Amino acid sequence: MRWIHNLAPPVASCALVLLSGCMVGPNYSRPSVPMAPAFKEAPPASFKEADGWKVIQPSDAQLKGDWWELFGDPQLNALEAKVDGANQTLKMADANFRAARANIGYYRAAEAPTIGVAPSISGVRDSANQPYLSKTIVNNGEGNFTFPLELDYEIDLWGRIHRQVTAVREKAQASAADLANTRLSLHAELAIDYMEVRGADAQLQLLNDTVKAYTESVSLTSDRYEGGVAPLSDLTQARTQLDTARVLETDIAVARAQYEHAIAILIGVPPAEFTMPPTPLNLNSPKMPDVPGSLPSQLLERRPDIAASERQMAAANEQIGIAQAAFYPTLGLSAVAGLQGTSALNWFSWPSRFWAVGPTFKETLFDAGRRRAVKTVASANYDAAVANYRQTTLTAFQQVEDNLAALRILEVEAQQQHESTDSAEQSLDLSQTRYEGGADTYLQVITWQTAALSNERNDIDIMRRRMEASVVLIKAVGGGWNTTQLPRL
Repeated sequence: MRWIHNLAPPVASCALVLLSGCMVGPNYSRPSVPMAPAFKEAPPASFKEADGWKVIQPSDAQLKGDWWELFGDPQLNALEAKVDGANQTLKMADANFRAARANIGYYRAAEAPTIGVAPSISGVRDSANQPYLSKTIVNNGEGNFTFPLELDYEIDLWGRIHRQVTAVREKAQASAADLANTRLSLHAELAIDYMEVRGADAQLQLLNDTVKAYTESVSLTSDRYEGGVAPLSDLTQARTQLDTARVLETDIAVARAQYEHAIAILIGVPPAEFTMPPTPLNLNSPKMPDVPGSLPSQLLERRPDIAASERQMAAANEQIGIAQAAFYPTLGLSAVAGLQGTSALNWFSWPSRFWAVGPTFKETLFDAGRRRAVKTVASANYDAAVANYRQTTLTAFQQVEDNLAALRILEVEAQQQHESTDSAEQSLDLSQTRYEGGADTYLQVITWQTAALSNERNDIDIMRRRMEASVVLIKAVGGGWNTTQLPRL
């Protein structure tokens, strides 16, 4: 076993070199972003009364991952529950994450030696007519039985391998954040489409009632015309108003069908196999969720898209170090040991042993600027990642501000619209009474019918917009997600 003892000096020398290695390139620190101490837009009054918009702490669990349950709608809950297991876009994002996670193992393998065997059996006979070969040493052939065990190991002197592993780990975390962001976006899209369907159902219900009322008006006007009390123009105006309402009802049915089809795709079923029963929005007692508040600084930890861009930025920083390490020499360790014989009889005997071990040193002396160009590209990619991170953060701030403003303004607008609708309906009742008494023309009835219908439709539309703004606000504050849910890879 003397040859094993002979390996000790070179192995010890390599270990000392390995321990004395150092990392080259910049250390990562998260860049700052333009930050305000608080959001400018105030929440709606209903949030303040319910104490809903308050700054949440990391330990708070008020906004759950199943945030759609805040709307208190069993049908919405049932649909949302189908997204995770059936949506194909989400499955694709999950597959991308699993691939990114497996990629860590590929690069991490470079931290350990590569060991392999390549046994071979061959017969060799030298040609007697080879140039520069004496015929006296030509044999009639010989056997070559080889069983080598090979080892190759690159010593990570400058941290290149370590940075590669770190970079792919950070990319895998970015992929996990992308998966979370995809899930959040899909659930939000389903909730918005669901609100659109309910809004369309409310519009259809309103127009269906309107068509019935207008049909009665046509019947009344027809009786008055046949009795000689009303002119033909009144009857034609009443029929035009009825036909217009029917057209509106048909047109809304088209949009309603499209949103229903979109929901079917989100839950992973063909549209032909999915039907959503009519569920009109309730204008009298709407369920508006109380959305927990957040500070701009907390948003950095609660948005998966911000976390994904931050992890991509960290990975880009590692690429600079990898490019920098290319300017320094590489040191490797190679070893081979095994058995070699001339026949199967002496192949595995002790005298057939052989071994070789030694370091390899390699340094590029001239590459016409290739390494410098790679480092410049890595630095530029990092600068782009920083800009993307800051832009993603600013966009997140904008989305929160936009929807806080939308909810606050729409709450006021809803109250104003209710008052306008009440006034229009009172005016319609008065104009119909005056028309039946002969004090007004039918044109006045038509005018107030149009005004009343327009205001009633606005009531529904504002409620739909408030519900959708609540969904988008929940998405804008992260939907209950935070960076602690990133996997430790």
